[in-house]
Amino acid sequence: MYIDIGANLTHDSFDDDFDEVLERAADAQVIQMIVTGASTEGSDQAASLAASHDHLFATAGIHPHHAEETTSEVLQRLRELATSDKVVAIGETGLDFFRDFSPRPTQIDSFEKHIQLAIETGLPMFLHERDSHPTFADILSAYNDNIERQVVHCFTGEKEALYAYLDLDCYIGITGWICDERRGEHLIALVNDIPANRLLIETDAPYLLPRNIRPKPKSRRNEPAYLSVVAEKVADCRQVSIEEISETTTENARRFFNLPAHLP
Repeated sequence: MYIDIGANLTHDSFDDDFDEVLERAADAQVIQMIVTGASTEGSDQAASLAASHDHLFATAGIHPHHAEETTSEVLQRLRELATSDKVVAIGETGLDFFRDFSPRPTQIDSFEKHIQLAIETGLPMFLHERDSHPTFADILSAYNDNIERQVVHCFTGEKEALYAYLDLDCYIGITGWICDERRGEHLIALVNDIPANRLLIETDAPYLLPRNIRPKPKSRRNEPAYLSVVAEKVADCRQVSIEEISETTTENARRFFNLPAHLP
């Protein structure tokens, strides 16, 4: 059994076959999924999807690409969404200094406001970080004693960043990036440095289709049914059984997001 801790199921690429996507995920033993909220509209949609499916849950937040959306009115809406039992984390929030779609000061301001919201609500944080270490770690460390839990989702960084986040007791989310021989080779060694009780797996669908899927899918769209491919790669890198990765990451996800036991 698997839990996908990050799937962008509100993406329009799922509009035409959403039910089939959920069916394929169930056939692949993906028993629960966290639908990522990454904008004002996206957080509303994620919460709505979660409310209508027992095995779906949601995050509520503003991605750093959309940091300029983080107004007092939007924060109030996120606060309202956070009162739902199906909204299990604040985010996606953080810093992205790779694309810089929002000015860095605006990103930092949005990130800190999300942290304050997480502290207020007592919810864990679903975090995005790309090319922003050490600024990202410095900001987290200033609030760390008051944050319930945090996961650096879709970790793609180097050893220095990983160790900094582990020192802050962060969970680490691994995606199909580790299956990409062009840019994810460094993760093959680094994934061994993640303590078992801090390891989580995710697809980040529809992005990051694992490049090692055989036969190669006709569509480049990723979906939760492919989570087992990530799990198999992580198991191979850590030289443990796929059953151990399944059990460990499922237990970790349930603990992190305070998820109920799967309903058959």
